[in-house]
Amino acid sequence: MRIGEFLKENQISIGDNASLLFENLGVSKEVLTKLEAEIGESAKMSKSKGNVVDPEEAVERYGADTVRLYILFAAPPEQDFEWTEEGIRGAYRFLNRLWNFVTERADKLKGVTYTKEELRSLRGRAKDLRRRIHETVKGYLEDMEKDFQFNTAIAKVMKLFGDLSEFEPKEEADWKVLKEGVETLLLLLAPITPHVCEELWSCIGKETLVSEESFPEPDEEALKVEEVEIPVQVNGKVRARIKVPFGADEETAKKLALENERVKGYTKGKEIRKVIYVPNKLINIVVS
Repeated sequence: MRIGEFLKENQISIGDNASLLFENLGVSKEVLTKLEAEIGESAKMSKSKGNVVDPEEAVERYGADTVRLYILFAAPPEQDFEWTEEGIRGAYRFLNRLWNFVTERADKLKGVTYTKEELRSLRGRAKDLRRRIHETVKGYLEDMEKDFQFNTAIAKVMKLFGDLSEFEPKEEADWKVLKEGVETLLLLLAPITPHVCEELWSCIGKETLVSEESFPEPDEEALKVEEVEIPVQVNGKVRARIKVPFGADEETAKKLALENERVKGYTKGKEIRKVIYVPNKLINIVVS
């Protein structure tokens, strides 16, 4: 039996029971923390067990924004959560990545201006990024209005940060949508990590306080999807991916699929027996 299985079967948590043993054996607390994360459940906080986390100590070590981010991200507000060192370190690493990302691009972002009309005229990957920005705003607001689900709202912001980090501006229009994305991300995070966001807001050339700004609203035009990429299957196996107009009917999707060069290689000279089409998802061409 694995150690973790034994602990769970006997309802033993490392923090509750093994910490005393480890202490007497002189085992490092770092080993205990690693075991809690990998094979056992961490201990519930309790004064009697001497494992209460001092918030002042955590704030002094990681900063108030990190502690606030970790607490709100760790679990829904109606649930208890278990404090783990790895969890708060993860929040700390995220804020450091955000800080580095914005400050490294601050000089360029300061000089970027845009209008809503300019952003609505974007094309290609810049347009796709802008849609993800406004999908994040919409989802964030829904989560916050639904019983203050901070944890899922924060998860959406983290996903947006990932999208912004992967986006490499190549022309001026790209920098415009990146500027909107950074501004939006800071506005969404400001209620949760106000100190970091105020500093970064100033870094990108803003002369106001982020706390005085209006909260972002999703742009319905940006949320519209003009086309989607779907897999093309031939006899159940994916042979290609094609772009089709969003909501395209079966005939349109079938025509575009059969025009694809890779698909032609699997359908040429064969009889099309059936076409299975799931709008915006996939198309399967059955041949014999």
